[in-house]
Amino acid sequence: MRNWIRLVVGFGVLAVLVLSQGVSAAAPASTFPEVISLPNGFQPEGVVTGRGHTLYAGSLAAGAIYQADLRTGAGTILVPPQPGRIAVGLSFDQRTNFIYAAGGPTGRAFVYDADTGATAGNYQLTAEPVTFVNDVILTRDAAYFTDSFQPVLYRLPLLPGGRLPDAGAVETITLGGEFQFVPGQFNVNGIEATPNGKVLVIVNSALGTLYRVDPTSGQATEIDLDGGAVPNGDGLLLAGHTLYVVQNFLNQIAVVRLDPGLTSGEIQGVITDPRLDIPTTVAGFGASLYVVNSRFTTPPTADTEYTVVKVRRVP
Repeated sequence: MRNWIRLVVGFGVLAVLVLSQGVSAAAPASTFPEVISLPNGFQPEGVVTGRGHTLYAGSLAAGAIYQADLRTGAGTILVPPQPGRIAVGLSFDQRTNFIYAAGGPTGRAFVYDADTGATAGNYQLTAEPVTFVNDVILTRDAAYFTDSFQPVLYRLPLLPGGRLPDAGAVETITLGGEFQFVPGQFNVNGIEATPNGKVLVIVNSALGTLYRVDPTSGQATEIDLDGGAVPNGDGLLLAGHTLYVVQNFLNQIAVVRLDPGLTSGEIQGVITDPRLDIPTTVAGFGASLYVVNSRFTTPPTADTEYTVVKVRRVP
């Protein structure tokens, strides 16, 4: 999400797009199309896969969420735009069929029922005047949110079965250890977790560094990339010991092979594609990666076209 603020002058003047719930993307005849069209003017940022072949994309314009079928490319608005809301990074809980959305400058987290699009939860994560809640990852017992303007993570503890807690349950975890914070710049952006939830991985967009984080203490250890870096790091996807790092303004995805302890890694290459246009986040499905084009260098209008593109996953 780095540098998006250059394109929108303050949250208070964020344009609210009027998106009809009946809007749908045209579906190519073949299955699993290479490109999924989003509604014109949608201003996407986050993307995540859900149950079956469903993909969700979130909007920076009033928090709308679009759902699409990966097999056909057809889709519709699931969550309509709502004044005062925003959807940045997304995460999905298979147990409850809930979509979690980071709320950017609102300092909030929003949770939606993927069956109906109804709001299931609305949490104030922070009262800091300078905040950008950027991304979210789900573990078995908590949702963790990043803040690009504060050296912290926000933890929303979950009840058994993924049920949502009361509003006062939010915890703030200060990032310590080797974490470096650069005042006035976009810092922590994407976040991932190991399958057991005992380790988090975050990227600092300003420095191009990756960190292994203890989710309980916030103790951060820089992942040694042997002199390498991932500048403009945005969304993350951890698949086994391979970490995919979307590098937004570089229009590429770095492929990082991590050691078993997630303490060091090697940048094995980058995935590029001429269809990438300021990609921000990535979701995996089978042998493919689905990357959302946020097009931050293109002025957002009601007619601006946006897409999610499919690229081949590198083992």
